[in-house]
Amino acid sequence: MDKASLPLDAIDRRIVEILQRNGRLSNVDLAAEIHLSPPQTLRRVKLLEERGVLRGYRALVDPASLGLGVTAYVSLSIEAAAFGRVREIEALIRDFPEILECHTVSGDSDYLLKVVGSDLKTLSQFLADKLMQVPGVADIRTMICLEEIKPPASLPVR
Repeated sequence: MDKASLPLDAIDRRIVEILQRNGRLSNVDLAAEIHLSPPQTLRRVKLLEERGVLRGYRALVDPASLGLGVTAYVSLSIEAAAFGRVREIEALIRDFPEILECHTVSGDSDYLLKVVGSDLKTLSQFLADKLMQVPGVADIRTMICLEEIKPPASLPVR
């Protein structure tokens, strides 16, 4: 069993729930919310970080404010002959800043990517000139997002 999969008690779960909503909350304010002393709260937060439960703290940035007006999901299939080079392909995919997420999936394709671009032309150029040029990529299918209905959310804490 890895450290991150160790069970969380009710207080740890509450800490995770609160920090997902507001990662900038001070330790003193967090302690007040969970009814523990600040040193005890800090100890628990540090332990959650060491265990890999809390993997980091980030700002949620509006893509449009950075000129990124197009989001797409891309299903990507690799050639059968390239399965021996999967780690190499994944390393190349990780290096593209346009790719926000990459997941291995079951079904007709091998990966599902979340990709951003400034506009359709830029997205199309990225797909043709960069992604399709990765050795071993056999096929891509693109779904353009028309509207975000539910933005990235906190994980359910049970």
